[in-house]
Amino acid sequence: MTKPSLPELLHAAVTAVGGTERPGQVAMAEAVEEAIDGGSHLLVQAGTGTGKSLGYLVPALAHGERVVVATATLALQRQLVERDLPRTVDALHPQLRRRPEFAMLKGRSNYLCLHRLHEGVPQDEEDGLFDQFEAAAPTSKLGQDLLRMRDWADETETGDRDDLTPGVSDRAWAQVSVSSRECLGATKCAYGAECFAESARERAKLSEVVVTNHALLAIDAIEGAPVLPQHEVLIVDEAHELVSRVTGVATGELTPGQVNRAVRRAAKLVNEKAADQLQTAAEGFERLMELALPGRLEEIPEDLGYALMALRDACRTVISAIGATRDKSVQDEDAVRKQALASVESVHDVAERITNGSEWDVVWYERHEPRGGAAYRPSGASLRVAPMSVSGLLREKLFTDRSVVLTSATLKLGGDFNGVGASLGLAPEGTEGDDVPQWKGVDVGSPFDYRKQGILYVAKHLARPARDGDRGDMLDELTELIQAAGGRTLGLFSSMRAAQLAAEELRSRIPEYPILLQGEETLGELIKNFAADPRTCLFGTLSLWQGVDVPGPSCQLVVMDKIPFPRPDDPLMSARQKAVEEAGGNGFMAVAATHAALLMAQGAGRLVRASGDRGVVAVLDQRLATARYGSYLKASLPDFWFTTDRNQVRKSLAAIDAKARQTEGAEQTEGAEQTVSAEQAEGD
Repeated sequence: MTKPSLPELLHAAVTAVGGTERPGQVAMAEAVEEAIDGGSHLLVQAGTGTGKSLGYLVPALAHGERVVVATATLALQRQLVERDLPRTVDALHPQLRRRPEFAMLKGRSNYLCLHRLHEGVPQDEEDGLFDQFEAAAPTSKLGQDLLRMRDWADETETGDRDDLTPGVSDRAWAQVSVSSRECLGATKCAYGAECFAESARERAKLSEVVVTNHALLAIDAIEGAPVLPQHEVLIVDEAHELVSRVTGVATGELTPGQVNRAVRRAAKLVNEKAADQLQTAAEGFERLMELALPGRLEEIPEDLGYALMALRDACRTVISAIGATRDKSVQDEDAVRKQALASVESVHDVAERITNGSEWDVVWYERHEPRGGAAYRPSGASLRVAPMSVSGLLREKLFTDRSVVLTSATLKLGGDFNGVGASLGLAPEGTEGDDVPQWKGVDVGSPFDYRKQGILYVAKHLARPARDGDRGDMLDELTELIQAAGGRTLGLFSSMRAAQLAAEELRSRIPEYPILLQGEETLGELIKNFAADPRTCLFGTLSLWQGVDVPGPSCQLVVMDKIPFPRPDDPLMSARQKAVEEAGGNGFMAVAATHAALLMAQGAGRLVRASGDRGVVAVLDQRLATARYGSYLKASLPDFWFTTDRNQVRKSLAAIDAKARQTEGAEQTEGAEQTVSAEQAEGD
């Protein structure tokens, strides 16, 4: 039997999901097939609506080797495992004559831990174990969540937190989950045979397609111990986020609270001398942190150096002592010991890393205000360390021994792929060399006609934004644009403070248009409410720039208050910029402008999500039209019709609003007529 051709397979898959083939999707599938067959690497930009999931799944499944698909968002992971893969596998089965297995794999803390659920959580203040179900009042939210999770444990097949509906707070989930460091290990755990995390790993080992997330991919690369099964093809979706996710995994943090927790957990397991040594080191560190001022530490101050060495040495002593003692008076000693070790080792590792002082690391103090809710965080200071760059790590760990495909709607910045390529450790496209990964960049376009569907408006008449300066003219402009659009506005702000000020001001100026503000509800709830009422506006910051998918008339105006350059006092970004300049490059363009271009491309992508969408992206920052780097930023955005004419934009918004209201009115009339017809039919 002859091997089915890629066009035949793609046609079968697209038909199965009820879609239509698009030229960009076909071009993408062919480029992915070529990269996999040739063992090379591919960066492929595929605009919204291309159908990129099938564009990479079909050639990967046809190849027949194991493939790992890593993506940034939970939504896309679920879409792949629950919708795209089942349908695609069913559609390709008759032609491939095999039915590839697929599985989802996440980090251990994403799965319910049966040991912790049934045996309780080792507590810092208690001797032995704390029964969280008895201690949390059944009437409290925490108590209700814990009881619900106990019931859920009996019926779930996966133990995956994301399968628990409705979800629970981080605090509640922490009572029933463990990190990989805290895990006893399947052979030592009484529940090892039933472990959800181990089952997920076993399924992944037997599957041809493993769907995971960027964080686990980063852990697999950094830790050295393989977490993912061996694979021949790696596909990174939403690849524009990979560098920041890998940086996040490679970032270490020390806080007084974290150190004190390690002291409490270890105290009951070691001799008095070792416990006192760690306690004394913790107190010294805490005193220093009380005086810490935010900012980068280009050199470690002498007093901090001594405090970190004291912490490191005390942690070493405790780690040795924990390994050498047994205490039968401690209930479920293995779990208590493992949790204590995990806490002490994490403090040791960060203290040692900063003490060793790699020239490739950036160290800084950060102060944070208290934060409530699911992501609770007390106020205070933290000491952080992050790699200056992850490009070397990615080049070494990502692009060897497998073919890598990276895809996103935004990879081509300023007109080429080299900026994103450099951040991934890739030499400019076409560079030859023995140790140089060979790659190709392909832009397969978008099914949307951006010049007809959208306008890019730059408010050139506004004053140049100053950091934390008064922007009354910007608020005036924003008010008028929202009124012209009839609401329907997604406001993307460069800081939470700017979003809050704008929401507060506009709620009093134009109360007829409800303003939703990020942080006042869960993101899912905000987006649902925004989509439900066309007159409503949604204001927020970073996660809205990348996480909103609202096609149709509810989002016809996307406003950016200013170009989202990193803050000048961002220690990591400023260190990266300085390093590029010292190497003879343009630090501003390589770091700040690239960062802004990526975010603006993502933000502008919120406007056109379907072929019928129309609207305006308004940038309330004159620098996009007047600064030298403006052309680079504009070249990174969809090819909208461009203008700086404020009157033209108001007329266009009013026309788009009028047409949307006309359509909404017609739909309401049609709905009312159908209701009357149904009532008449019932009467007849």
